[in-house]
Amino acid sequence: MNKKVNDRTIPSKRRTFLKTSAGLAGLSLMRSPVIASDSTEKLAVLGGTPVRTGSFPSWPVVLDEEEQPWLDVLHKKSWSRYYGGETVSRFEQEYAKMLGVEGCLAVMNGTNALLGALTALEIGPGDEVLVPPYTFIATVNVVLLKFALPVFVDTDPESFQMDADKVEEKITERTRCIIPVHYGGNAPNMDKILAIAKKHNLPVVEDACQAHLAEWRGKKVGTLGDMGCFSFQLTKNLSCGEGGAIVSNNSELMDRALAFHNNSNGRKPELRFKKIGSNIRMTEFQGAVLLQGLKRLEEQTRIREQNGRYLEEQLNAIPGIRVAKRYEGLTHHAYHVYNFRYDKEQFAGIPRSKFLEALSAEGVGCGSGYTRLNKEPFIEDTLRSRTYQAVYSKERIDRYFEENHCPANDRLCNEEAVSFSQYYLLGTREDMDQIAAAVRKVQKNAKLLA
Repeated sequence: MNKKVNDRTIPSKRRTFLKTSAGLAGLSLMRSPVIASDSTEKLAVLGGTPVRTGSFPSWPVVLDEEEQPWLDVLHKKSWSRYYGGETVSRFEQEYAKMLGVEGCLAVMNGTNALLGALTALEIGPGDEVLVPPYTFIATVNVVLLKFALPVFVDTDPESFQMDADKVEEKITERTRCIIPVHYGGNAPNMDKILAIAKKHNLPVVEDACQAHLAEWRGKKVGTLGDMGCFSFQLTKNLSCGEGGAIVSNNSELMDRALAFHNNSNGRKPELRFKKIGSNIRMTEFQGAVLLQGLKRLEEQTRIREQNGRYLEEQLNAIPGIRVAKRYEGLTHHAYHVYNFRYDKEQFAGIPRSKFLEALSAEGVGCGSGYTRLNKEPFIEDTLRSRTYQAVYSKERIDRYFEENHCPANDRLCNEEAVSFSQYYLLGTREDMDQIAAAVRKVQKNAKLLA
């Protein structure tokens, strides 16, 4: 039977891909890479033939048999979980079981998962929250929405993660929470971060929005701290277009989050309309899509990790390319984003922008990662606003900007970071060989672009 992807019918080629992918799961990570021919022909950006002309697997994946559960929700007409719906509750139970955590609350998106977690922890005006500068803007927006101060901890450029060695120096008497981000499906040094948090009696909210099924020392990320947050946005490894989840083993915090997500209406009478709330409930349609995605999440995660490690062997052998480091405690990488650093001195001095242009012409589109979040104009606009001036003194805000520097992150953002999305890693070993071959070809001919 043919498969459907993005409402397009695709012949058995998709089935062949899925069978090939499943077979990859059994291959040893230690297998020696097959080096694709890295042609010294003219660069494609200069009119030559590209290394690859095919496409990578499309995303998201939708199979024919997944339509019926969604249609069942449609025709049942119980589109809200609080009007006879059962689908979201089933997803919460299955996802909690998969993560090995007691509580899971599905919400409308990852941003509101973070907002719900901070609300449960009663983060508010005057508080400081430690965040990384190399992350999606939502991690910081939720702190500002609570009228707290986001204090940036510089990045470890080798891993693209919050530098755990620089966390403690940012802690003050106003610090109320640490939000480590498991960027790209990787993780910062959680041993150190959790130890520092314990020492200073600070809650940890894990932003695991990009790290479904990643593990730290055999335990799923998002379950290590006090609360964990996930996103199911369109590009995520588990997706329903928009969606999110809060997880925790702390029942009191989960009760508060549940009440907040349901307009202050908690499951316990004593929590009914006692605290401020919002409506960030997940729909039954989202739940139906997620339940189908859960069926293939573990297999897709294995394929990404095996292809990611296989590609790492080849890319790290290229002078001037260094794949983002995994800390020793990371037992499973989720590879939502594949990250590596680019050293222009090993590429005839050509700037990253020219490298990316040449690589894209060879059939491997990559991006330059995040911009310097701590220097984006919305930070100053918010902190200089009338609302923030009513909470913080001018001296405190001025001091904030005097201290708001992350030099390692600046270098990573401005010169070094290169990334591509997770669905590349759902391809074949030949796809991985071609990615590496394209990088080698650009390097061998880089002097022609100088």
